[in-house]
Amino acid sequence: MSAAEILCLGEPMLEFNQLPPDETGRALYLEGHGGDTSNAAVAAARAGARAGYITALGQDAPGDSFMALWAREGVDSSTVTRRKDAPTGIYFVTHGPEGHAFTFYRAGSAASRMAPDDMPEDAIRAARVLHVSGISQAISASAADACFRAMEIARAAGVTVSYDTNLRRALWPLPRARATIHAALRMADIALPSYDDATALTGLEQPDAIADFYLEMAPRVILKLGKDGVMVATREGRTTLPGRKVKAVDATGAGDTFAGNFLARFVAGDTLEEAARYANAAAALATTGYGAVAPMPKAEAVRAFLAQG
Repeated sequence: MSAAEILCLGEPMLEFNQLPPDETGRALYLEGHGGDTSNAAVAAARAGARAGYITALGQDAPGDSFMALWAREGVDSSTVTRRKDAPTGIYFVTHGPEGHAFTFYRAGSAASRMAPDDMPEDAIRAARVLHVSGISQAISASAADACFRAMEIARAAGVTVSYDTNLRRALWPLPRARATIHAALRMADIALPSYDDATALTGLEQPDAIADFYLEMAPRVILKLGKDGVMVATREGRTTLPGRKVKAVDATGAGDTFAGNFLARFVAGDTLEEAARYANAAAALATTGYGAVAPMPKAEAVRAFLAQG
């Protein structure tokens, strides 16, 4: 059984991230590791939490690479299964004037074949937090149902459920995404929407209105506002923390870094505002390098950054 206090669920994907063109104009790609909830697990581990991961991988080189990554990072992989009949997913990140864009190759992946009966009930009951995302549910109908089952198990055991909207329009039609994500948020204790996701899902534009909308579903709403910071909202009150200024080069994985660091500080006993302030700094630092995992800061770097004021 997993010894994780933060147990994340979803799909890891091998990442190929476009680097700036060289002097000949060639665009080279940096190999790395991605997948939003895997990123969150690594971020939580770097922040000092005991993190674990629930997924399925192919019996292939990308799958081996993830097992090695989690071993290096101290992420418990005892709830990871390997399949001979399905591959590990991959994706490409490209960069342009509008920011970064993703191209996914994940159809029929091992993780997309997860089903409700695959959920490790004892490990979920033993955790303090179960972290799930919209992507975890978008990859297939069976994966969506698996996530709902995992959340049911967690809720019945008194385990805190955290849910990051992480809307990817290329994976499913917006009406289905909206229905599924909002059904999941009604089962969550902590909602982690981004501003862009929330405007697409709700049609609202004002952060306060978005917070009000999601507080009808979950008792704690942590609204990520990108460079403008983060709003921490409960049914008793709310506060907005300003963004942190850094020389950002790649925002890939910044929201996942936020989630992992927020949850790490949450289980460590920080208030919501303290946890969000810490996570805000960690996410800013994560944008200063390329790739989802490589630039994620460790605790000492975040604390040094916070000490700068």
